[in-house]
Amino acid sequence: MFGRNRISDSAADSQDPRSTDSEAVTGTEDTALPANPAEAKKNRPTPKRSEQQARNQRPLVGGDRKAADRKAREEMRRRRDEARIGVMNGDERYLGPRDAGEQRRYVRDYVDARFSIGELFIPIALVVLLAGMFMPDFAMIANFVVYGLIALIVLDSVLLCTLLRGRIRAKFGADSIQKGTNFYAIMRAIQIRRLRVPKPAVRRRQFPS
Repeated sequence: MFGRNRISDSAADSQDPRSTDSEAVTGTEDTALPANPAEAKKNRPTPKRSEQQARNQRPLVGGDRKAADRKAREEMRRRRDEARIGVMNGDERYLGPRDAGEQRRYVRDYVDARFSIGELFIPIALVVLLAGMFMPDFAMIANFVVYGLIALIVLDSVLLCTLLRGRIRAKFGADSIQKGTNFYAIMRAIQIRRLRVPKPAVRRRQFPS
């Protein structure tokens, strides 16, 4: 009795078309759906990590590297030339601590506006040196000329510092004179006018107010 019922149930299952169709549909859906939900969302398989790294890496091209180095050198040269021109013109953005500041500019303008005996020291010393080399009899006279010029430069430097400090006190205050002002003024005064850095911004006798 139990055997007959089991056989009949098996036969009924095999003859039921709904069960066959549902199994076929289920099998089709299982094979169509991807195993990874992320792949189903992007509609493409997720690339491997090694593939992503290889895709992000770019080969170094020698030509591009040389062009970048050349561009960097040109930019550095441009900035260096710009800084040199700025220093020559007295631009405060490029001046160092020795030359920067309103008081230093005032000292430069005052020294450049006057004639200093120190401007003659280098040319005269060069002439005396050459004369002493080619004219031995002129050596003694050359020594007196050099010593006399040095004495005049010292006297002119004392006068320069005295007048300049008085002007600075009147313009910036009695206690506002920067340290090293006398040395700064003397060093500029004994240089040839055309070779001064920053270059003169005023003409002769055009004293600053």
